[in-house]
Amino acid sequence: MAQSLLNRYLSPDALNHLANRPIQPLELVIGNLAGAHKSPLSGFAVEFAGHREYSPGDDPKHVDWRVFYTRDKYFVKQYELETNFICHLVLDVSASMRYGEGYEQKLNFASRLAVTLGHAVVGQSDKVSLTTFDDKVRGYVSPSNAMSQIVRMAHHLDEISPVEKTAMGDCLHEFATRTGRREIVMIFSDFFTDLDELESVIQRMRYQRHEVVLFQILHHDELAFELEGMVKFVGLESDDDLLAQSEDLKASYLTAMRKFSTELEEVASRNRCEFVQVDTSRSMGEMLADYLNRRSRLNRGR
Repeated sequence: MAQSLLNRYLSPDALNHLANRPIQPLELVIGNLAGAHKSPLSGFAVEFAGHREYSPGDDPKHVDWRVFYTRDKYFVKQYELETNFICHLVLDVSASMRYGEGYEQKLNFASRLAVTLGHAVVGQSDKVSLTTFDDKVRGYVSPSNAMSQIVRMAHHLDEISPVEKTAMGDCLHEFATRTGRREIVMIFSDFFTDLDELESVIQRMRYQRHEVVLFQILHHDELAFELEGMVKFVGLESDDDLLAQSEDLKASYLTAMRKFSTELEEVASRNRCEFVQVDTSRSMGEMLADYLNRRSRLNRGR
């Protein structure tokens, strides 16, 4: 049963593209286990960070005797403590995410993307959580680094019925009250919401020193508008329908869509967040490989 469930959310191709590509924090993290990522806390372990003057009670074995011989003062070696991190996956399951068919449906793609990234995080012994929302927070799978966490996430996603509108600002504010500080928050949505409200909650998360990644999940139709002839447009989060000649709408639609995505990217840039636009017609494995390669380049540049 569990394996059948996982097969719906994990593809061998995507996992192969993730092999040997660790998800490393771009900023310092705070965790509660010894792990593989630098922490802003100072300790006596792992990587040398600097010196401080000796204080009574310090362990003499950490005294740097070479410094003592040159400066005639006692200094203690300090090291950067390495730690695990918590990655929070936050998934918009509102009705607009139902657009598309099969694997290219936005919600389907975003769900599989979240589970795949969660699998990678747990595979490196870090913790992952899952939160789903539409007009309110619908579910929460608390952080764990056990591989059984991926089954719990998949089971929760399998029960989701997206029928409501989005109240992203309120839901993300509620989510932020549950988190600590200096964690990773990955949000998966089309972000068809009020961008001022979104920026407000992102600023709160950044104040909490979270690393925030915005995955804008879009169907290829929404990006390219390659529709022909008379088309009936059905509102997914409203009762409004529109019957129109697609060629009459294409130019103005694409202008509006580019403007919206640019504004969303600017929100991310102003708040030092990652912005990743995802076309659901693309191979998830290739998309993840490109994304993690970019993160690796950013890490090397810091």
